[in-house]
Amino acid sequence: MSDNPEVFKGGAERTVETSELSKEQLEKTRLEHEATPEFSPRDAEQSAEAAKTEAMKAAVSVEAGGAEKKREGTGTPAARRGAISKAQKKASFKREMKEVQRQLSPTSRAFSKVIHNKAIEQASDAVGSTVARPNAILAGAVAAFIVTLVVYLVAKNIGYTLSGFETIGAFIVGWVIGIVYDYLRALVTGKPS
Repeated sequence: MSDNPEVFKGGAERTVETSELSKEQLEKTRLEHEATPEFSPRDAEQSAEAAKTEAMKAAVSVEAGGAEKKREGTGTPAARRGAISKAQKKASFKREMKEVQRQLSPTSRAFSKVIHNKAIEQASDAVGSTVARPNAILAGAVAAFIVTLVVYLVAKNIGYTLSGFETIGAFIVGWVIGIVYDYLRALVTGKPS
């Protein structure tokens, strides 16, 4: 089963194109035979029939070739039963990654191979699920903006100079608030974010 509408659409276009081509070939052959005086009308009819059958054979072979390519492109058995195993998932992932990487430029392909390395993916997932939580980063950024703005305005009115750590400290405080919020919400609702 292919979800790609282009494959189906292409097959229909091919059929229309081949039938139009066969009609054009038939008309061209008929006109050529009518123009040559050495053929009798009966010979012209026979030649036209031969051209028509040849065009139909070509159309059928194009359709059959398209159907074979469509079946080969799916790569999955017609009827599969049961759940997908880890080995099947891993093989499918590798196959898709190779296909996508083959279409990338050489520099993008190299970068993709580095970041899709198993060790790097696992480390990224671990960091993303613990330290780099979206709510924590958002809370840190909002806290850094608000606190830095307030501290800057107060320091400007009083005449103090800022050290530069205000933004970093405000981000850390906001990040901690975001992490605490995430974990408390997970405890209350029972669903991780």
